[in-house]
Amino acid sequence: MNGTTDSHSSTPGTPAGNALRGSCTLVGAGPGDPELLTIKALKALQAATVLLVDDLVSDEIVALAAPGARVVHVGKRGGCKSTPQAFIEKLMVMAVNEGENVVRLKGGDPFIFGRGGEEVEHLRAAGIEVTVINGITAGLAGMTLLGTPLTHREHAHGVVFVTGHAKPGDAGTDWRQLAATARDARLTLVIYMGVSSAAHIQQELLTGLPPSTPVVVIQHVSLPHQRHALTTLGELCHTIEREQLGSPSVIVIGDVVRGVAAAQAPGALPLMRHAAG
Repeated sequence: MNGTTDSHSSTPGTPAGNALRGSCTLVGAGPGDPELLTIKALKALQAATVLLVDDLVSDEIVALAAPGARVVHVGKRGGCKSTPQAFIEKLMVMAVNEGENVVRLKGGDPFIFGRGGEEVEHLRAAGIEVTVINGITAGLAGMTLLGTPLTHREHAHGVVFVTGHAKPGDAGTDWRQLAATARDARLTLVIYMGVSSAAHIQQELLTGLPPSTPVVVIQHVSLPHQRHALTTLGELCHTIEREQLGSPSVIVIGDVVRGVAAAQAPGALPLMRHAAG
C-alpha cells in the first residue's frame, strides 16, 4: 500500500498482467459478539494480510486475524470524525493491486446500511472481483437476545429495516407514509442510526401509529454492556433522554415488542444471555 502504480497498466487500478493481483472480501462482523461470526467470516479473517476495520467492530473480533496481518482502522460513525469513503475505497484498490489478501471488516452485515454496495461497485469498476460474507445484523441479534422475534404471525406480517440517517442532500425516509404502511400491513420497524433524529421520527410516526405502540431501544447489541429500554412511541424521546441511550442503538417498533415484556415477566423462562454476561 505504498501508493505506486504500474505505468504499463491498461486499466486504471489494474497492474499489467494481473501479476500482483490479490483479493478482496467484504466481511460482516456481526453486532459485536465474536461467537456470532460465521465460520466463513472467521476463515476470511484468518487468511487476510490486510484488514480495513470499521469503528464498530469489536477488538475481540479483530484479534482473531492472523498475527502478521496489517490492521488499518477506518472508522465511520455518525457525529464523529470519519475516514472519507473515497479514501477507504482507494486503500482497498491499492492493497489488492499490491497482491494483498484484503478483508474489509464491517460491523453487522455489509449490505445492511454498511455502504457495502458502494464499495463493491467501486472495486468492480477497477476490475476487481469481490466476495461478500454476510454478518448478523444488529436489529435481528438485539431482539433475539431479548428472547423476541422480529416477526410473529400473530403480531407482524413483515419487517422493515430503515435508516434514520440520510446522506447529505437526501430528504430521507417519508416517516408518515411508512407509519401508515406499517399500521395497515402490520409491519415491525427496525430503525438504525435513529437516536439522534428520534424527536423528528417520533413526531412523524405518530401521524399514523398510536402513541401506545410498543417500542424497545437496544444499545451495544450483543456486547457485555448491552442495555435496552422498553417504552411506547409516545414516550420514545423521553425514554431515550431519561435512560441516556446513545449510539450505536437500534429502535424496534411494533406489536412484536410486547414479547420483550412477556419474556421478562415474573415466572417467565430466563432470556438468552450473552456468553460474557
